[in-house]
Amino acid sequence: MPDTHLPVTDQLPNDIALAADRLFLSARTPQSWSDQPVPVETLHRLYELVRLAPTAFNGSPARFVFLTTPEAKERLRPALSRGNQSKLTAGAIAIVAYDRRFFEHLPLLSPHYDPSPMFVDEPSLAETTAFRNGTLQAGYLILAARLLGLDAGPMSGFDAEAVDAEFFADGRLRTNLLVALGHADGPPSRPRAPRLDESKAVVIL
Repeated sequence: MPDTHLPVTDQLPNDIALAADRLFLSARTPQSWSDQPVPVETLHRLYELVRLAPTAFNGSPARFVFLTTPEAKERLRPALSRGNQSKLTAGAIAIVAYDRRFFEHLPLLSPHYDPSPMFVDEPSLAETTAFRNGTLQAGYLILAARLLGLDAGPMSGFDAEAVDAEFFADGRLRTNLLVALGHADGPPSRPRAPRLDESKAVVIL
């Protein structure tokens, strides 16, 4: 299949083209962060968007801890890889965790059909479902942050067990990934890295 590199915004309505530009085309993952704070009101708006996105059975297993103060962010420092230490200057750091007993909320979240019995005695199924859909919600968090004018930088270079011990000692929640939120400190330091051509990543049957 030849890669055509179709112009994404070609012949799209202006509002959709602007959204595509903000969410994908112009958005970059900062390597250097400004210390400009993220208002708490913005974090509330952020969650109000994220919570509306789809998950399996509307289970919404992700849980978010937003670290906004220097003291809160310093609690995270011992768990970070060396390369991620500097990202603590971002206005906020989101710990995206997942609730291993998310199914306890399903009678409320899925009133038309309560699937919670299938998870009660199947902890491995509950864990997989929570992790997969919590990861999905982390993606929604990044897109919602960009829509609200924030930069977002996901991080996987950290000791998840150390984060859990510091923030989720009761064991119900487990850390999935971290996301720096805020504003880049200046323009990108290098061009956007290549992406796979459609011919290497897509099959249409």
